[in-house]
Amino acid sequence: CPIETPEGPNIGLIGRLASFARVNEYGFIETPYRKVVKVLPCDGANLGGRAVRGNVTDPKSGNVIVKDGERITAKMLRSLAKVGSDIPVVPFVSEQVDYLSADAEDKYVIAQANAPLTDEHEFVRERISCRYHSGFVFQNPEVVDYMDVAPHQVVGISAALIPFLEHDDANRALMGSNMMAQAVPLVRPEIPMVSTGMEYNAALDSGQVIVAIEDGEVVSVTGSTISVKEKGHPTRVYQLRKYQRSNQSTCIDQRPAVVKGQVIKRGDIIADSSSTESGELALGQNVVVAFLSWEGGNFEDAILLSERLVQEDRFTSVHIEKYEVEARDTKLGPEEITRDIPNVGEDAIKDLDENGIIRIGAEVGPNDILVGKITPKGEKELTPEERLLRAIFGEKSRDVKDTSLRMPHGERGKVVDVKVFTREENSDLSAGVDMMVRVSVAQRRKITAGDKMAGRHGNKGVVSKVVPVEDMPFLEDGTPVDLILNPLGVPGRMNIGQVLEVHLGWAAKRLGFRAVTPVFDGASESEIEAELARAWLVDEAWKESAAAAWKWLKEQEYDENSIQDDDEVRNLYLEEWLGGRGYKPRRLNEVNYARQSAAREWLRDHGYDPDQIFALDEEPVHRRHPERDDYTVRTCLRLWMEALGYAKKVSDEKVLNAAQEVMRENGSPMPILGKQTLRDGKTGLPYDQPVTVGVMTILKLHHLVEDKVHARSTGPYSLVTQQPLGGKAQFGGQRFGEMEVWALEAYGAAYTLQEMLTVKSDDVQGRVNTYEAIVKGEPIEEPSIPASFRVLVKELQSLGLAVEAVGEGGDMVRFGKDEEKTHPPRMDTGLLGLGENFGRKKTGS
Repeated sequence: CPIETPEGPNIGLIGRLASFARVNEYGFIETPYRKVVKVLPCDGANLGGRAVRGNVTDPKSGNVIVKDGERITAKMLRSLAKVGSDIPVVPFVSEQVDYLSADAEDKYVIAQANAPLTDEHEFVRERISCRYHSGFVFQNPEVVDYMDVAPHQVVGISAALIPFLEHDDANRALMGSNMMAQAVPLVRPEIPMVSTGMEYNAALDSGQVIVAIEDGEVVSVTGSTISVKEKGHPTRVYQLRKYQRSNQSTCIDQRPAVVKGQVIKRGDIIADSSSTESGELALGQNVVVAFLSWEGGNFEDAILLSERLVQEDRFTSVHIEKYEVEARDTKLGPEEITRDIPNVGEDAIKDLDENGIIRIGAEVGPNDILVGKITPKGEKELTPEERLLRAIFGEKSRDVKDTSLRMPHGERGKVVDVKVFTREENSDLSAGVDMMVRVSVAQRRKITAGDKMAGRHGNKGVVSKVVPVEDMPFLEDGTPVDLILNPLGVPGRMNIGQVLEVHLGWAAKRLGFRAVTPVFDGASESEIEAELARAWLVDEAWKESAAAAWKWLKEQEYDENSIQDDDEVRNLYLEEWLGGRGYKPRRLNEVNYARQSAAREWLRDHGYDPDQIFALDEEPVHRRHPERDDYTVRTCLRLWMEALGYAKKVSDEKVLNAAQEVMRENGSPMPILGKQTLRDGKTGLPYDQPVTVGVMTILKLHHLVEDKVHARSTGPYSLVTQQPLGGKAQFGGQRFGEMEVWALEAYGAAYTLQEMLTVKSDDVQGRVNTYEAIVKGEPIEEPSIPASFRVLVKELQSLGLAVEAVGEGGDMVRFGKDEEKTHPPRMDTGLLGLGENFGRKKTGS
């Protein structure tokens, strides 16, 4: 795949196989091609219906059996069988597939996959775009040897999942395909509104879904099993994976996709995963997106999010972490997993069972005990007090320390699984390990400010703010926007695919269909314009039908107070209006059917032909209809101008120009542009320019702020420099580097800078004194010499240089044997230190 590769130093070195590719027995990559057949044997079964090239004559009589360009009929087959030689036919693309490697492919003329074909699989055009010897040429069909299998054959699976990939810059497509692998499975999966048709295959090949092994009938469905009765076989039970942890700590949870009594075929998907819906890959959510600069909140690619998405759990995900503890056999004796932990209150062990292991379902937070464990300390000379305690309490008071497994700093969740491994049952435990306990803790994470999100076109950003729904911009019909993206993120990045996705997504949502637009062979701009026009027509008809319904209700002298909303009165009116026009009254409860039915009759009432605008259900969808699309756009623009009060008659050729003039005069955007008038959520006033609003699939990526945010006051220090450690894993501090020092120097913050470089860093004596002073509420003392300066002095001394420091008052600080070492005061705490100073007289003050 030329697109999917890492961004870092390994760019181009690590690759992925392209779609359909395989590795042959010699280790070379091969890809399939469809064979173009130019000659057929005279007695071939597939000769019927083929057109011949040149006249075919009888070798004995010389009579012409089939004329040039004529199609072979069943009668001619018997005569042709006597010809005795191969018959040249008009080149057609056969079902035969040959796998060729790169060097073998160079020898053949290969046609593009989306070259148009007739129903007989013959080429429509006389000149075809082909590849030959790594060059691109136009050739006659007679010269072509093979044809590509599919347009997306050149790219890998991830890149083939990006709609309108051909409109995206390669760098952004690379980011988009890589980021799809980082998408987090969400609680409510949703199939993309605009997809490429690869979603089913990607989900099937991922191994995340369960596929029926044989035909059968579903006899029972539970949360964890599906039972299928197969012919001539006992009932087969499929086990579902429930709340299992993936390597990325996300949750793998399968749910049934069938119901009891359903008849299934072999190969059908019977259970969905946490990242699929109806057997198709569903990683993100379809949200209403506006490209708008909003109060600086989306500066530098930041994303503004509606609070509604948080409330509805649209971007909520489940994460499972595992924590392990081992009980080893040490030199001082075996470690013990127990509930009896020294110096721990009853509250800390309330959720532990009698063995010291936490119960499933317990809510745990930072530093909570998951598994109680004690380790023997080294036996030393016992003091009289300890001997007394040992005599009173017996062996129980022996010297053990608490080495329990605790929740790490900043983590929380609910215990969902506990596994205990012992030496007796698991002989493959590491040497010296008697017992191992693994605890799984799950947590639900809602989307929050700081989380990373992305579209499929490399348009990534960090959530800067979760905005209340009432403050979000809204459309003329009151629909609030879900997500605001920065329009400056589009032109410079050259990923225009996201704009096309937004437009087609909007049309698909309003018309109630799902758009499938394959890579390199997808929807054209004119087709998207036509779909936007259809969406506007349906919306306009739906809006006017509500107004007509209220008018009809008054005529019927119906009690208006008993009606709840527009939808209820519209349903009553539609049954009356459409019921007598051949529509099915029962189906009028289906929103999409009702909307399209209303639009068809509304168009008919306005003098337009709805059959020229809306496709019939039984019509093949993949056919392109440019004339129908043009008619739809013209109809939409005419009705739009009428709605604005411009009823001037214009010819078909001048409709677009007239609509552009109206747009300039009125300021309202044409429906086919995909832009809409948006109103400010705070003031209710419309923005001065139309805004691109549509539906886009947005992914939540695995870079979550909860995993990265970190805070520390005191903690571990480096052994050599005595400076705080860095990083969240070490419970370290934030790095205060050279440039940060310059910032404080430039600002003149001398005392803050001195603190940063001494008591907050590696002045060991100073930080102990400072901590003590803060606790006691006393003024903080002057800092002393940092430990890292002492390390530098030691290095200089190793070079034979005697270094001394002279203070402000002229007092000398020596480093080495003469150095005055001061130790931090030792606090007298605990039972054992009680009697040390008893009876001694205090000296000094």
